[in-house]
Amino acid sequence: MTPAAGRPAILTLLTDFGASDAYVGAMKGVMLGVNPALTLVDLTHQVAPQNVLEGAFLLGAAWRFFPQGAIHLAVVDPGVGTQRVALLIHGEGHYFLAPDNGLLSFVLPQSAPRRSTSSAGKVAPFQPYQSPVPPGLRAYALTNPRYWLPQVSSTFHGRDIFAAAAAHLSLGVPMEELGAPVQSLTRLRIPAPLRDGARLTGCVLHVDRFGNIVTSMPAEALAGMGRDVMVEVGGRQVRGLVETYGEGKGLVALIGSHGYLEVALAGGNAARELGVGVGAEVRVRRF
Repeated sequence: MTPAAGRPAILTLLTDFGASDAYVGAMKGVMLGVNPALTLVDLTHQVAPQNVLEGAFLLGAAWRFFPQGAIHLAVVDPGVGTQRVALLIHGEGHYFLAPDNGLLSFVLPQSAPRRSTSSAGKVAPFQPYQSPVPPGLRAYALTNPRYWLPQVSSTFHGRDIFAAAAAHLSLGVPMEELGAPVQSLTRLRIPAPLRDGARLTGCVLHVDRFGNIVTSMPAEALAGMGRDVMVEVGGRQVRGLVETYGEGKGLVALIGSHGYLEVALAGGNAARELGVGVGAEVRVRRF
C-alpha cells in the first residue's frame, strides 16, 4: 500500500530542530531532490529539545486534519545513531515515519478510563514500553539503504534516512520495499483517567504556549458528569465547565480544541499561576 499514484503528495514535518539552524532546510532539500512535486507542511519545529512526549502530543493533535494519503514525518530523536528502529507505519489512510521511541503514541489507540485498583500506582507515567502493533496498522522498519542517502551520518537520521525514505514513499515506493515488517513498537505509557466512584483522576498532559493546562481526560471520560463539576489542580479548585477561554474571570475549565479537559486563566497563564507542569495530578468530581 502506497500513496495514490498521480496524486500530489502532502508531507508534514514535526521536529525539535527549531528555526536557528539549517537542519529542517537540509531535510526539505533531500525530499525535494527526490520528489520536487511534494507539498511540504510544517506542523512545528519548536518541540522542546528531546521532549518525545510533547512531540507525540502535538503530532496527535494535528494529523487527522490532513487528507488521507498524507505522509507525516516526525523527528524528535534523542537515540539517533543507536539501535532504535526507524519506523514507518500506515493506519487510517495515513503514513507516519518516526524513530521508535514513543513519538507515535498519540497516533495509536488510547486506553479508556480504568477503575481504581491497588496496582495503578505501579505504572510509571510517560515511560516507554514495547507493545504489539495494534490491529489495523501495518508497521515496518526502514532497513533498505537503497532509499537512504548514500552516506548516513550517525547523528542526523532525520536527513539521511527518514527524509529520503519519506520522499521515495511519496513517489509510490511500496512500504515493504522500504524495509522489513515489525510486530511490536515503542509507545509511551499515557496514564488513562482513573475512575473511583464519582471522582475522576488524571494528570497534566501538555502545557501550550499560552499556559493552558491540557489534562489527560478526554471529553468522553467526563460524559455523564455534566457541567457542574469541580476541577482540582495545583491546590486550587475550578468550579463548573465553561465554553470559551474568555468566559468568566480567573481560572476556568473547559473542553479544549484537542478534545481534552483544560484549565486556563482568562488573560493569563494558568500553568504559571498554579505552578504545575506535565504529570501534575488533576481531579474532577461533581458538586
